[in-house]
Amino acid sequence: MICDGNTVRSVMLSSAQMSSFRHKQSLHPSERFSDLSRVIHLLEDPISSSLTERHIFILKKMVKRCQRGFLLRDLADVFKIINICAEKVTEHPHYAKILCDLLQICSLPFLKEKSSDEKNYASVVTDCLSQMGYLMRVPVPEVRHQICSSIIAFYCHEKAKAGSDGVCPTRAEYRGQMVERSGLAETLVMSLALMEKQLSIKLRLLQTLQIMSRTSEVNCTVMLKAQAAQKICFHMSERDPSGQILFRSSEILWNLLENACREEVTAQLSNMNCIMSLKEAFLQQLVSGSSHYDQQLRNDLLVLTSLIAANQNAPFIESGFVKHLSLLVTFPELKSHNPLVRNLKLSFNHEDFEMKKLLLNVIVVLSKDLPALQSFKESRVMLALMLLIKPRSCGVQSSRRSWTSSQQEELQLQALATLSTLAPLMRDDYMTCQANTCLLLLLDWCLQEDSFSGRGHSFHGTSGHGGKKAQMRYCMRVLRCVASLSDELLNQDLCDQGAIGQLVGVLRWFTAGQNTDDAVCLEIQIDTMFILSVLCVGDTHRKELFGSDGVDLLLQYLSLDSAMLFSGLGHNKLLLATIDCVWSCVVGCFSTEDVFVERHGVHLLLQLLQSSSRPIFGVLMGTLLELCENPQSIVHVLKWCGERDVTAPQLLLQLWRREEDETAVKRDQWGVITDVKHPIVSQHQYASSSSHAVSDVSENMRANIYCMFCKLGFEQLSGLNAEDDITLHIIHRYLDFKVCEVWAEVSSDLCDEGVTLISSDDEALKNIRQMSEDTAEHVCSIQQNILQRKQHDELQQERHMYTEISLTHKQRELAAASWRNYVARTSNYSILKEFQRLQEEWSTSGPDEALEEPLKQESPQNP
Repeated sequence: MICDGNTVRSVMLSSAQMSSFRHKQSLHPSERFSDLSRVIHLLEDPISSSLTERHIFILKKMVKRCQRGFLLRDLADVFKIINICAEKVTEHPHYAKILCDLLQICSLPFLKEKSSDEKNYASVVTDCLSQMGYLMRVPVPEVRHQICSSIIAFYCHEKAKAGSDGVCPTRAEYRGQMVERSGLAETLVMSLALMEKQLSIKLRLLQTLQIMSRTSEVNCTVMLKAQAAQKICFHMSERDPSGQILFRSSEILWNLLENACREEVTAQLSNMNCIMSLKEAFLQQLVSGSSHYDQQLRNDLLVLTSLIAANQNAPFIESGFVKHLSLLVTFPELKSHNPLVRNLKLSFNHEDFEMKKLLLNVIVVLSKDLPALQSFKESRVMLALMLLIKPRSCGVQSSRRSWTSSQQEELQLQALATLSTLAPLMRDDYMTCQANTCLLLLLDWCLQEDSFSGRGHSFHGTSGHGGKKAQMRYCMRVLRCVASLSDELLNQDLCDQGAIGQLVGVLRWFTAGQNTDDAVCLEIQIDTMFILSVLCVGDTHRKELFGSDGVDLLLQYLSLDSAMLFSGLGHNKLLLATIDCVWSCVVGCFSTEDVFVERHGVHLLLQLLQSSSRPIFGVLMGTLLELCENPQSIVHVLKWCGERDVTAPQLLLQLWRREEDETAVKRDQWGVITDVKHPIVSQHQYASSSSHAVSDVSENMRANIYCMFCKLGFEQLSGLNAEDDITLHIIHRYLDFKVCEVWAEVSSDLCDEGVTLISSDDEALKNIRQMSEDTAEHVCSIQQNILQRKQHDELQQERHMYTEISLTHKQRELAAASWRNYVARTSNYSILKEFQRLQEEWSTSGPDEALEEPLKQESPQNP
């Protein structure tokens, strides 16, 4: 072979480089930095760039000498060599093997000579790791596979030991941080598009992404920037004999949902392609999956479906997924000729049980999208729920395989929870399936004493262990949701089925039982009260059905110990529900009102008004006002006497003063009006929005108190003192003040809007304003007279007290004088003789003068 001078020089240079390389083989790693620059020069030099065999030989030597890993200081040169090799692979496949060897060394932790190297070379490391991800462009399967393997090993490599030469591997935490900063995860996601026809490489790449997203929020966030959720879900249903694509894809989606922004993940998955891919994967696992692993994967896909369904923009209806899901919900309770379920068989194992629960949960989530209800109707979902909630004792025993008793109980409770969401949305199906009858039968079964014993292991079975309280709780919840719709047809159907008497029986069962003060029992009683209130309000006949038995139960609940209101279990809510039930089920029906009043129900309400806190004052006052339409109630109100002998008028006046204190109405220390222009306006009204004069009526109880006194009267009220009389005169004129206040507000609003009044209207408003001030001055003068009378009475009482004190002192002086006389008579015989003489003169002179004379004579001798 004939070679020119350049070729000879290149060969000679290469021989010299090889000799130097062999000489450096046994040197310390810190003494090998110049070798890499020579390798780079050999690879890049135009003279030696075509010497492939030389390149391979030198690179193999380099690989052999770096088996422990690459130094942080060498990384820039190492990856420059790797990139040169990657560029040459396309034309010279021989470089692929050496490139894989170099990448395999990259799977080892990078080496540091000093502790500060990690910080000093951090930017170099992130740049090199980023370049590693871009090497996925190399169209060689072995290289791509090695890249994925190296990343996995590098990211998961356990703590390595330091070498004897002082070179230490980098920390695992440091490597993880560098991977996160490099954006390697985003690059790998983008490279998925290059793996369409390389199944094994694609599986390895998915495994890499699965590991990188398992615990790192940063990696998950970076992956989402590359639309990872959408890209992975789109390909998850592709054909794969091993089934690993579906498994890896679902795991990555789970990691993204747990470690990244869930809303962003679901938004990426909420498109037609992803939903179709998810549907195909789920149906494939449902039909062909038989192993425990396949069933678990099927359930995982169903959970992903429920999470995506929370996004109402997801096209579940357009993709036909809703139709399949609603059909599966009814299986195996309902038979169908649909090909999907006709040949479908369940083994009724734990995974099938979990799938059934997940399906019930999915339709609850999908029900937020109203068009999905049509699919539920076509698949007879409501009927399937009715069959699930049916008590076991009412069902026909079958010899075929079915759910266990504990599974049936849990499905029964979840079906009830599902029904509480669907029933208000599917009223026609609810009525068609006679759901009210089924629920009342279930409620009756809950009250029966039998051998059933709830396990209470499920989420919905809280507090249901050993009984049926969990079933009763969710049954009441469904009835409450239905009753709250205020649909007269549904409510009438409930009443026709005897719901009122049955609900009264529920309350009787709780009042007669023991250990019924836990949160679940209180919730059931509150829901029962609410349902009774909704059914009976405004209907006299239903109130008569409530009857005296119901009134007796309400009186028991009204007698609740006030200390229990602060227990935190919900007794305060129960009390509110009871008062509301009195208002709805008792007031307005003469028969129930009379029973309530005769059995001292009014006294209990007043007692609660005195002892309870402000939040329930409104409903208490409203109930009392309605009851006072009955003349017997007024008599009981006036007869009532509470703690510290407080009468009902006194209590109402105290509440009025408390309201004025809290709303900062201007009053002096005696409660007298101080602002005649605004006699009842609070300080808070000045800063409130428009129409404050009207809104003030509903924001505090002064209007209710005024109405109560209109029922009771403003005169001949017992037990009132001067302060009460002062307050009573303000209440007496409350309506006049309020009317004038409203007109003043109208005038102010017209002025603010720039409206000019005609003379007659302006004069009328001035007269109203003047009338208000005159009324306020008149009330103020009456209050001053009351104060003067009070002061006069107090002065008379003071004088009377002083007179009594003077008389008391006088009596004491006389008693002392009498004692001294007695002592003198018994101790001095001359004085005794003198007293005998004076006794004869008592007929002509007073006895006091006769007694004092001998005392004056003998006092020096008897000190």
